[in-house]
Amino acid sequence: MRGNPRWWGGLLVIAVLLTITALFFLSPETIALLRRDNTWRTIQTTGHWRVGMDPSFPPFESLDSTGQPHGFDVAFAEELAATWGVTVTLVPIGFDSLLDALQAGKVDSVISALPFDERLTKDVAYSPPYFEAGIFLATLPDSQINGIEALANRTVGVEWGSMGDMVGRRLQTTTPTVQIKPFDTPAAAIDALVTQGSVDAILIDHVTLRMAQVQGAPLITVGPVLESNPFVIAMPIAAHELQAAVAQGLAALQERGTIVALEESWFADAGESR
Repeated sequence: MRGNPRWWGGLLVIAVLLTITALFFLSPETIALLRRDNTWRTIQTTGHWRVGMDPSFPPFESLDSTGQPHGFDVAFAEELAATWGVTVTLVPIGFDSLLDALQAGKVDSVISALPFDERLTKDVAYSPPYFEAGIFLATLPDSQINGIEALANRTVGVEWGSMGDMVGRRLQTTTPTVQIKPFDTPAAAIDALVTQGSVDAILIDHVTLRMAQVQGAPLITVGPVLESNPFVIAMPIAAHELQAAVAQGLAALQERGTIVALEESWFADAGESR
């Protein structure tokens, strides 16, 4: 009997059927226990939300004069934690090691100008976007440009070698008369539009654009994002209660205008690293 594959196959079928039957008759309390989110329970028990962050990307996160992390993401995390009645414990980690630390349980979440990566959705859970950092078409308020279809025979400024440059080259394949004018820095492209008038519009990332707007540059976006790069919060894949709490808290902050207020508060600080 020990060597009879039919006997072993029948035993396996019986075991599977018994397991399915047991799951079918589990009480709601037992099911809830099996689905318990230990990450969320620990946050609620300790009153601390451990957030991994690489403080090297102002204005989202950097170190102040005392060596403490500050910036948009820090303030954003604190506002979100306040909706749950807990405090934030920041854990400085190098950017390339953030998700490893999350999966190892060293932090509960990652908030660090982290772009959404579809390839990792089987390993970590992502929140809805809290900031769209992608490429937009921007121009002056009195411009006649109302979309990319109006760029024919126009000159568009870009930062040389940037994602905006790539989007511009891509636009030329459908509208060959678009003239792309590269600049060494995004600031130079903005100056060419706002001060010199040597370009009609610019293709620029939303971080740089929002910083310029907050600092007083008369720039408006035209149309939707042309190359998306959303910043999100990363969480453990099994932390379903934390994921729901983050989504609800984020929606509340957006509805109250807190996100925009944080942008206006922190995006006045120029600079970029990482």
